[in-house]
Amino acid sequence: LFPYTTLFRSLDFFREISGLYYLTRATLYCTFIEPLRGKPNKWGPVWTQMEEVGVKSIGIVFLISFLIGVILAFNSAYQMSRMGALDYVGALVGVTVLKELGPLMTALIIAGRVGASFTAEMGTMKVSDEILALETMAINPVKFLITPRFLALLVMLPCLTIMADLMGVLGGYVIGTTTLGIDSASYIQHSLEKMQVIDVFTGLIKSVVFAVIIVMVGSYLAFIIEGGAEKVGENTRSSVVVSMVLIIIANLLFTALFFFIT
Repeated sequence: LFPYTTLFRSLDFFREISGLYYLTRATLYCTFIEPLRGKPNKWGPVWTQMEEVGVKSIGIVFLISFLIGVILAFNSAYQMSRMGALDYVGALVGVTVLKELGPLMTALIIAGRVGASFTAEMGTMKVSDEILALETMAINPVKFLITPRFLALLVMLPCLTIMADLMGVLGGYVIGTTTLGIDSASYIQHSLEKMQVIDVFTGLIKSVVFAVIIVMVGSYLAFIIEGGAEKVGENTRSSVVVSMVLIIIANLLFTALFFFIT
């Protein structure tokens, strides 16, 4: 029985991967190819989604990023002070936030806040046959529902990442200069010496990939819902977990890639 169970689970896994791939391909086509063929995107829903996923997430992103910078500064100072290199706390905080923690923590926050809402909203439409009604009226559900969310997050997640980077660096600076006793000029000098433009671009590239993961996982798990409200709740929880796991895996792959490239 065990080999058959393993086989069925493997088939289910590849079936889900295949479905996610085809939905992603359809979304990319509707978003970028159809406008070139005379079917432009409607920007009204995109602006609405940008406010929902971006503007309304600024507060929580600012708070978490600032606290991450504070925590990172404290932990870095503990190790650096033992080596007599306390002045380099700023450099360590800055590079770590720009390349890793800024884009990663922002994506995890958005996956929990926005990815779940995507699945819940579209999943409710699926079980109430609203998506079927769109298809009956010859309206493409992918272009009508997913494309505005896709474009909105594709723009707003990198913007939120930049804000998170600034707040993380600021958190480290505030603690470094007020609590750890590091000279302000020295902190800024060592930070600027180590932080490079490529670090910012590395984080932004990651954030674009994370945006695709969040939108597509949330949308796919909404579109495959069969059943009632209980299934909507189950897939909403699953979308958060799956998105976070895929984000961390993608972050690992990009970190390894950029390590060998640079």
